[in-house]
Amino acid sequence: MTAPRVALITSSYAPHVGGVETHVAEVARALTARGSSVEVWAVDRGERMDAESPEGFPVRYLPTPLPARRVASLVRFGLRAPGAWAQWARAFRRFRPDVLHVHCFGPNGLYALALHRRFGTPLVVTSHGETTGDDDNVFAQSALLRRGLRSALAEAVAVTAPSEHVLSDLRARFGLTGGVVVPNGVTRDMTQDPGVRARLPAGAYLAAVGRLGRMKGFDLLLEAFARVRSTGTDVRLVIAGDGPERAALQDQAAVLGVGHVVDFLGWCSPGEVAAVLAGSWALVVPSRSEAFGIAALEAWRAETALVMTNRGGAAEFVRDGEDGILVDPQDVDALAAAIRRVLTDPPLRARLASAGADRVAEFTWERVADRYLPLYPTAEAAG
Repeated sequence: MTAPRVALITSSYAPHVGGVETHVAEVARALTARGSSVEVWAVDRGERMDAESPEGFPVRYLPTPLPARRVASLVRFGLRAPGAWAQWARAFRRFRPDVLHVHCFGPNGLYALALHRRFGTPLVVTSHGETTGDDDNVFAQSALLRRGLRSALAEAVAVTAPSEHVLSDLRARFGLTGGVVVPNGVTRDMTQDPGVRARLPAGAYLAAVGRLGRMKGFDLLLEAFARVRSTGTDVRLVIAGDGPERAALQDQAAVLGVGHVVDFLGWCSPGEVAAVLAGSWALVVPSRSEAFGIAALEAWRAETALVMTNRGGAAEFVRDGEDGILVDPQDVDALAAAIRRVLTDPPLRARLASAGADRVAEFTWERVADRYLPLYPTAEAAG
C-alpha cells in the first residue's frame, strides 16, 4: 500500500508556539518517518518564510483573505482574493496531495474546503477545540466560518478531535455525525533548559503554564492560591506564559495580597517549561474549558503531581485520585481545597507523580500518527 501524500493545513505554525503548532509539527515528523510525503500549509500571518524544515518537509505560508461586510473590506478582499487563490492552487498542483488534513478550522479550513471542491481531494478535519476554547469566540461572530465548518464536517471523509468533549460540541452546534477521538501526544525526551532556574524560587512552588487568556482560568487560580496562602501555607506560584491578560492578572495578584509570592515568567520555551515543572510540587491547570490538556502530559513527563480542570477533555483521560486530582476551577473553594490537599500530603503527591509518569508512555506522537493513517485515502483509493 502506497503511503499517502498529506497536506497538513494549519491555522498557525512556527515561529508561533502553541498546542496546534506543536501538534502539526510532531505529526508531520511522525508521518514522514512512516514514509509519507508531507507538506505543512499554514496561514500567512506575516512570516514570509517558506522553507524546508530540518525534518525534511516543506512549510508553506499561504494568504487567507476573507470577505467582510464593510465596503472597504469587500474591496480589499476583491483585490487580494484572486492572488491568494492562485497561491493555494499552485501549492496544490506542485504537491498533488492525496488528502487535505485541516487542523484547527479557521480561514485555513475555508481555503482547504475550496481546494477539496475544486480538485476532489479527500478532506480530513481535526478540531483542536477552537469552537469551545477561543477567547475571541470567532465562530459566534462569523457566519462565514460557521457555514464553512458545517460544510467541511459534512464533506470530510473523517473528522477527529482530541476528546469527546470537542466532538460533542461539533455534533450539537455544527451538525457533525460520528467523529473519531485522536488524543494528543507529548515529546517524551524533552531536554530541560537550565537557564530558567535562576528565576525560580528556592523553596516550594506551584506551577501553571499556558497562554494568559480568560479561558485558561489563571484568575481563578490566583483566587484559590490566595485562599491557600491565607491558611499559612508557605508556597509560591510560578506562572509560565504570556498573553493579553497578563497585566490584569498581575494587578489581581497585588489586590489579593499575593503579588510578592507570584512569579510571572513570561513566555517560556518548551525546555524552560520542562525545567519549571520538574522543580514544582504540582502543576495546576485551572482552565474554564480545555479541549484536551497537553499540560497534563507535560506534568506526567516531568513526574510532577497534577491538579487538573474537569471542564473539558482532560476528564476523559486523567484518572481522578490516581494520576491527577480533577476539580471544577470555577468552584474556587474546591480548587483551593484540591491544591491544599496536594501540598499537605507528600505521599499523595508522590503517588500522583509516579502514576502519571507511568501513563505518559501512552501518549506518543507516533501513536497519534498511527491513528491518523487509517483515516487517509492512499493514492490508489483517492484516484
